[in-house]
Amino acid sequence: MDANEPIRKRIVINLDSAGAIPSGRPQAYQVPQKKRRWPKILAILLVLMFVVGVAGVVGGYLWWRHYQSTPAYSIALLVDAAQKNDMPSFQKQIDDEAIVRNMAGDVSQKAASRYGIALSSTLQKQIDTAVPTLLPRLKDTIHQEVAKEIKEFASKTEPRPFILVAVAVPTLVTISEQGNRATAIASLPNRKIELGLERSGDLWKVTAVKDDVLLQRIVDRVMKDLPAIGAVDVSNQLLKSLSLQKPRKK
Repeated sequence: MDANEPIRKRIVINLDSAGAIPSGRPQAYQVPQKKRRWPKILAILLVLMFVVGVAGVVGGYLWWRHYQSTPAYSIALLVDAAQKNDMPSFQKQIDDEAIVRNMAGDVSQKAASRYGIALSSTLQKQIDTAVPTLLPRLKDTIHQEVAKEIKEFASKTEPRPFILVAVAVPTLVTISEQGNRATAIASLPNRKIELGLERSGDLWKVTAVKDDVLLQRIVDRVMKDLPAIGAVDVSNQLLKSLSLQKPRKK
């Protein structure tokens, strides 16, 4: 090549390269595809649902464990046993000795009121002494009467699974708690009954029952062993009462 000859530049096209455009076929323009976001959103929702579900289960468990230590739970056990006529389970929720002991004062007062003007201090003392010894003999009767009261209350609702009974009790019974003691007031068709409860380990037991109908029934039984009203010297007591009321002459 002559040194004076101008240098010609050549352009070489590599037809074998991947980027080459095929002969006679124009290359189509490809629009870049956007990444779909819904799989990520769905995954986040599933994670949130799982977290909420776990939190609900844990919260429900903690609430149930706390509820089992309340008077309402023990009353639910009592009502459930009454509905199923399960007397062994019913007995576990009742302290018959304490019920009899706590009932003595009301029975004595009610029995004394039946003597009216025939009641004297001597007779009052006799009643107060006799009633605490008579009531233990009626423990079985008192237990049966208490069971009848609870069954009457339990009959207000149809037998249901225990979990539903437990949840319904706070809406059916008014409960006030003071330390290791509690009071529950339940409504019956024609009256109300009051249950006194005391903590016993992890549960609560019924230790007192106040109900006018129950009290009348127990007093009727006790009166059979107390001095007959007709045997008391009513005339003598009436004269003493009148003498005390008679105004003194000046």
